[in-house]
Amino acid sequence: MNDFKNNREHWATRAGFILAAAGSAIGLGNIWRFPYMTGEHGGAAFIVIYLIAICLIGYPLIVNETVLGRVSQRNPVGAFKALAPNSPWWLVGALGVFTGFVILSYYVVVAGWSLAYVYKVIVATGSPDINHAEIFKNHITSIWEPICWQALFMILTIGIIAAGVVKGIQRWSTILMPVLFIILLILILRSVTLPGASEGIIYYLKPDFSEVTGRTLLGAISQAFFSLSLGMGVFITYGSYLQSKDEIPFSAASVAGLDTAVALLAGFAIFPAVFALGYAPGAGPGLVFITLPAVFAQMPLGIVFGVLFFVLLGIAALTSAISLLEVVSAWLIDEKGWQRKKAAICMGLVIFIAGLPAGLGYNVLDGVHCPGLKTDLLDTYDWFANSIFLPLGGLLSAIFVGYIWGTKKAVDEANKGCTVFTIGKWWIILIRYVVPVLIVAIMAVGIYDTLSK
Repeated sequence: MNDFKNNREHWATRAGFILAAAGSAIGLGNIWRFPYMTGEHGGAAFIVIYLIAICLIGYPLIVNETVLGRVSQRNPVGAFKALAPNSPWWLVGALGVFTGFVILSYYVVVAGWSLAYVYKVIVATGSPDINHAEIFKNHITSIWEPICWQALFMILTIGIIAAGVVKGIQRWSTILMPVLFIILLILILRSVTLPGASEGIIYYLKPDFSEVTGRTLLGAISQAFFSLSLGMGVFITYGSYLQSKDEIPFSAASVAGLDTAVALLAGFAIFPAVFALGYAPGAGPGLVFITLPAVFAQMPLGIVFGVLFFVLLGIAALTSAISLLEVVSAWLIDEKGWQRKKAAICMGLVIFIAGLPAGLGYNVLDGVHCPGLKTDLLDTYDWFANSIFLPLGGLLSAIFVGYIWGTKKAVDEANKGCTVFTIGKWWIILIRYVVPVLIVAIMAVGIYDTLSK
């Protein structure tokens, strides 16, 4: 195992890890999913619950998974094999790899939409009378157009992973993350200065807890999981490229903070503009692809800001997609001895094919449903990932560290090289008791809520 560690590629700098890990967390969950979830669940009350979930579940699990990666210096499957040899715990790692596979398969479908909309906004924004709902419907119900954009996005993702940890993931994360923040700040400045934007700001910042239901709690906690890339092997994989001198508690806090900041800032870019131009905030998943293009069409310089927004969405999607493909590729590289380029290309192709039904669920496979579920195929992929695979992966990894491998070992490993702050008993209490109880509650409510409809 020592030779394995010595031969492993590592992040060149701590900032490189933070930006790469933050890039993994910052994705469609922040800019596409978070705003429409906030709109559907009454605004600021949802945000408060989401922030609590980040503190009680998100941060402890980031530390937990990163520790497993660094101490083992392996992918999710290899990590559990190394730390619990001759036991079935490696199946938890396999679940993480499989979850990353499933999520990326439908993630690239929506990411392809974001690339397509850069072009579509240029064509449509100058014509306020265009029916944007019809444009979106025509795009997703056509067959070859979304597949081509999906393929283009996957090719970009494969190219970055094939280049390696430092020359691929770290280099592009270091470039793309600052660009993402710059575009986001430009969009916020434009949105909050529109006449009538104050109503959207009030809606976004003033909590109304009378709107909170069981679905609000479930939505906020599951959003924290999805947004932070928990339970899918990303932090185990990225943590395996850390060295013992790298600070885990501070890095984990930085990742959680950057991810949350982007989610909150995305709301400031979206809701003031939506309210200013008289649209409904609770537009659901169509908020980004239907409502916002209509908003841009009525704004001065709408083409510019529309293009910027969908470039932003594409960048966020790309930084997350590369982390998901890295999880699957690292498994093949570590466990099967594959070369990085071969692993990236082969798994990228397989994942692309696996995601085709999700994209075709709006046309040739329209009306096809999983038994017991009434959702379209893309939402079905999403439901299994967010309601079962992600929380189950997080639950089992917390149980493994809390009761099998040992919290003392985890704390000692996490605190190596720390100069900013360390973790202690409070983290042990969260990972052993709070996190498992909350995750079981999430899963129970989520499964019951869906199957009882």
